[in-house]
Amino acid sequence: MIDLHLHLDGSMPIDTARKLAAEQGIPVPATREELRQVMSVMRDCKDLNGYLARFQLACSLLHVREAISECIHDLMEELHQQGLQYAEVRFAPQKSCLHGLTQYEVTEIALQALKDSPIPCGLILSMMRGDDTHEANKETIEVAKAFYGKGVVAIDLAGSESLYPTHNFKEEFALVREAGIPLIVHAGEAAGAESVREAVEAGAVRIGHGVRSLEDPEVVQLLVDKRVMLELCPTSNLQTGIFPSYEAYPIRQLMEAGVRVCVNTDNMTVSDTTLAKEWQHLIEAAHLTKEEVHAILLDTIDATFAPEKTKEQLRKAVP
Repeated sequence: MIDLHLHLDGSMPIDTARKLAAEQGIPVPATREELRQVMSVMRDCKDLNGYLARFQLACSLLHVREAISECIHDLMEELHQQGLQYAEVRFAPQKSCLHGLTQYEVTEIALQALKDSPIPCGLILSMMRGDDTHEANKETIEVAKAFYGKGVVAIDLAGSESLYPTHNFKEEFALVREAGIPLIVHAGEAAGAESVREAVEAGAVRIGHGVRSLEDPEVVQLLVDKRVMLELCPTSNLQTGIFPSYEAYPIRQLMEAGVRVCVNTDNMTVSDTTLAKEWQHLIEAAHLTKEEVHAILLDTIDATFAPEKTKEQLRKAVP
């Protein structure tokens, strides 16, 4: 199993959060269930902005050197125990600088922690949507340039798509293209197909979510022509109100249109999910055959930023 869309803060294990909170003197609820309710989406979630509110505790804990290392260590161990063979973890280093660490230092700490990972893993650095994030985003690009090929595999744009449109970040996209680093953009989630078009035209080789591409046949064709991979995260999209059920989730429509797709968790803790659960939901709801699952897995491997040697090992492990 392979997860290409996995946020570090949104996937911080609950027991890790309790441990880090105790180390930093931050109060948290007494029981594990109460803590889960703070970190995971409840049924009253209405949209992406409500979903993003569940990141608050985890983000507050990731400003300390030891916390970043421990979180990555614990997460990679959990992925290994779940049977994953490869992952690409993403996070925004600019969100871990509150207590004096620089983005460079934060990334260096994360990469050092990943050296002990029980499974191969690439690190994706996320820029953030916002009115005042442009300078921090440019710094993220410079940090990515320094570590590209040394563990950093791509640059992402994340955050509230409805509040801060994709076209607001053209300057950052141009700098990423100039640096020659692969670009991923969260698009077609809280905003429509036009956001996906803008992301693809900006040079994105993968789109985080992208499910609303189906609102415009021309955008769907653009994805097909450019062979852009959509990083599908079903449970997350249900929780943010894009679709009412797994049965309504459009993986089969996308596949039949020729769009490349992969299956991911997005945020294991916030969405209270695992990759095995995501696959099970889609296999049952969309009636995916073994041959279709096999094809998706091979496409997923091709879309990774892993070295060719790792890709070949992953291909051999596909059932």
